[in-house]
Amino acid sequence: MTTENTLHDAQNDAPAPETAEAAEATTDTAGQTPESRIAELEAQVEEFRDKWLRSEAEMQNYRTRAKREVEDARQYAVQKFAKDVVEAAENLQRGLASLPPKAEGEEGLVAKLREGFESTERSFLGILERNGITCQHPVGEVFDANLHQAMAEQPSDEHADGTVMQAWTPTWTLNGRLLKPAMVVVAKGGNKAAE
Repeated sequence: MTTENTLHDAQNDAPAPETAEAAEATTDTAGQTPESRIAELEAQVEEFRDKWLRSEAEMQNYRTRAKREVEDARQYAVQKFAKDVVEAAENLQRGLASLPPKAEGEEGLVAKLREGFESTERSFLGILERNGITCQHPVGEVFDANLHQAMAEQPSDEHADGTVMQAWTPTWTLNGRLLKPAMVVVAKGGNKAAE
């Protein structure tokens, strides 16, 4: 046998070198009992389960928040446009209020003009309501800073303290959200008990 063949046979008889992962696994588990290894793996499983549950909860919160944001965007995307339309409705109401009071035997032109304004106003307010824009006249209600803007306070013996005596403009809401507060005059120091 030649020296070259002997060297080749010696290399073939030598054990195959271990891969890095196999070597690491051998050293990691070396010296552990099966029970301690099982306990360690169960702890890892519990840790992964906890992480998974937290991740699922975060995803559910994200889905809920995204759904709410989409719904809000759908309902309130027209808010700026609605404010402009409400201004037109208030101007229409001012136009109606500027007409002389209805009287017996009034001129035909004024009567027709009033009827046209009133019909247009009813139709316009109906369209707004069908699209989620509502109008509320607060006269006689208790002042609510969330819905009303106090422009003045006025002493009154006829109204309870904090009652809206006069409204210059109504309260406008879009799908329940305040669009434009009512400009009101509030009773101050009234003798009448609050109802």
